Amino acid sequence: MTSTGSPADRLAAVRDRLSSRTSRRRFLRVAGTTGYGLGLASLLGVDEFLAADEGEVPVVTALVREDRSDPSSLTSRTRAVPADWYARVSKAFALHEQVAARSITGLLGSAVRPGSYDRGTATLAVEVRPEDADQVGEALEMLLAGEEVTIESVRRHPPEDASGEPRLAGALGGGPVPGGVRCRTGDRVATLGPALYRDGSAYFTTAEHAYGEGATVGDPLSLPRRDAGTVEIGRVRHVHPAVDVVAVSPTGGFEPESAIDGATPSRVIGQLTRFGLADLAARGEPLEKVGAQTGHTTGEILGIDAVTCVTGDCRRGQLQWGTETDLTDGDSGSAAYYPTEEGLLIAGFNNARTWWPGQNHLWGVAAYHLTETHGYHF
Repeated sequence: MTSTGSPADRLAAVRDRLSSRTSRRRFLRVAGTTGYGLGLASLLGVDEFLAADEGEVPVVTALVREDRSDPSSLTSRTRAVPADWYARVSKAFALHEQVAARSITGLLGSAVRPGSYDRGTATLAVEVRPEDADQVGEALEMLLAGEEVTIESVRRHPPEDASGEPRLAGALGGGPVPGGVRCRTGDRVATLGPALYRDGSAYFTTAEHAYGEGATVGDPLSLPRRDAGTVEIGRVRHVHPAVDVVAVSPTGGFEPESAIDGATPSRVIGQLTRFGLADLAARGEPLEKVGAQTGHTTGEILGIDAVTCVTGDCRRGQLQWGTETDLTDGDSGSAAYYPTEEGLLIAGFNNARTWWPGQNHLWGVAAYHLTETHGYHF
């Protein structure tokens, strides 16, 4: 019997049929019945199944550009994780997909929270207004057939204006420009992200909402001069309101750089996957960011694959991490990242902070979701 679907679907089929008691011989039988050949297994890193300890399975944790000069040279990085933990997290992601696919009145947001490896747990958390808690709880009980869900009550308040001395860009005579520096979107300020790639093209990027009422193709993106003037570095080429991202084609001799000014190390080498984020959460590894206003901060991962509805339209594929004090007006567009000895792995795109009691984190689109929905990568 040969399975259909993408290689990723077939990989998921193999893993879904594994358990902590899976033997090497059992793996070969499962691989055969799901349409796997050893060549495809090698390509996707499935050979690590055969090398992993009993009770472990490998997951792809990051996509890394091996050749710095070639944005398309992405290769997979894998890590062996406990099979029981993998099964719990996979189930939580699946349950969360059911919740995200429904329009449940009163539901403001939701996320998956992977537990540590030694506990082997994962939690599905939802955010509701206090007055809607019972109604949402009943809807979730019917939908998820008694699966455990953590319900958190929040109250929405408008954001407060921020103040502070902005970080300014360095040389403004053309050439490469890293992320993490202040940029201007008309009369507003934001933070420039590191180079964003798609179909062989490199783009500047920042938050779409930094353009006020919304960005349009052709809108300028500029850097501030120290004399209070600005210099244009690009024009908006693609607008993606649903993920709150713009892709900006460079102009005037400026180039997007795969780096974040103020980060250590500064070079960006790739991005984290969904399970790469879950792995970091399980090991208690923090993320970092550099914003034009607040500078460098660190914080723990709080929610993965999150949905945020507090702004009106529900946004999927969100990453929750850190605290609301880690971000302020002017930091939108900054990238959350994880530093390694080789360089930075981008986790997500910081678009906003919570401004409602009961919650305290940053949120924005995860890098893997931006890749899945629009084909961009860092």
